[in-house]
Amino acid sequence: MQKPSVMQITRAARQLKPIQTVNVRKSIHDIAITRTGRPIIKVPGGRSSLGGHTATVFGATGFLGRYIVNRLAAQGCTVVVPFREEMAKRHLKVSGDLGRVIFMEYDLRNTQSIEESVRHSDIVYNLVGRQYPTKNFTYEDVHVEGAERIAEAVAKYDVDRFVHMSSYNANKNSVSEFFRTKGWGEEVVRNIFPETTIVRPAPVFGFEDNLLHKLASVSYLFTSNHMQERYWPVHCVDIGAALEKMLFDDNTASQTYELYGPTNYSTAEIAELADREIFKHRRHINVPKRFLKPVANILNKAIWWHTISPDEVEREFIDQEIDPKAKTFQDLGIEPAELSSLTFHYLKGYRSSSFFDLPPATEREKREEKKYLHVIDDQ
Repeated sequence: MQKPSVMQITRAARQLKPIQTVNVRKSIHDIAITRTGRPIIKVPGGRSSLGGHTATVFGATGFLGRYIVNRLAAQGCTVVVPFREEMAKRHLKVSGDLGRVIFMEYDLRNTQSIEESVRHSDIVYNLVGRQYPTKNFTYEDVHVEGAERIAEAVAKYDVDRFVHMSSYNANKNSVSEFFRTKGWGEEVVRNIFPETTIVRPAPVFGFEDNLLHKLASVSYLFTSNHMQERYWPVHCVDIGAALEKMLFDDNTASQTYELYGPTNYSTAEIAELADREIFKHRRHINVPKRFLKPVANILNKAIWWHTISPDEVEREFIDQEIDPKAKTFQDLGIEPAELSSLTFHYLKGYRSSSFFDLPPATEREKREEKKYLHVIDDQ
């Protein structure tokens, strides 16, 4: 076969149609302007979307952290996860597409590591908190000084948004050191960064919680106040949805949110729900506060794993109080979930093999009602 000449190749090339360039126009809803005037470009595409935002989530390796990291990374936002322990952050890697979740080792007492974690972000979440003190970190170290360093880094690099996770009953004058340092931390971050959004969640329930699982566990034996403290438990998924909405709504800046569930419970009532769901009766021994607090203090210092701390005993005597001036789920357009409708979902693993396949407690109650025929005799 004879090869084409140079002249033939040139003629064939001239007959080809020129390649037309297509100008891709961005819709107005694909571009957002941040508080500081920074443009954010979004590209839809499922898991491989480009969210445009860069978020730093301190405390992402904790209970609530995974729910906000998963929501942000799944829609294409770049999420920076500062961490302390290598093994505690692995599960967050698969929350988003390749390169969306970035890990940075940090120390809460190291200002430089904190600044490196926030310098390229347009929103910072501070979810760092401690339910009990340890030999390395006190309540003040975490809730006040740690929050202060993060807020200073946010102000230094003029980050657009800062969301600070506090607690219900946060009050500088509280008898509980936990609530007292939480209230102190709120004041500190607001003085440094006035646009801070403060979130006060009620006791949270979920797969990794310290509420349902504690009550369903056989190890939760000693209590105080007969478990009569009252609060509005809130679902972890609802908290994650609220934190996500705060990223896209600049009207939430400088606001305080009380996030709580629809129903007020005592701990004893929730324990009854848990017992009914797992077909077991967990025994709880009530010990007076004056005896339990000294024992808890010794256990908290002598044993390296957590059992109970004196401040947790003190908190059992404090009911949840809601600030009437604070905003709620309703202002974010979120309907909070009911605890009683989700106990089966979270506590099924505590059932024995004899009862594992039975339906939820609420379904059993409905079936029991159908067995009886109610007749009203008007005569």
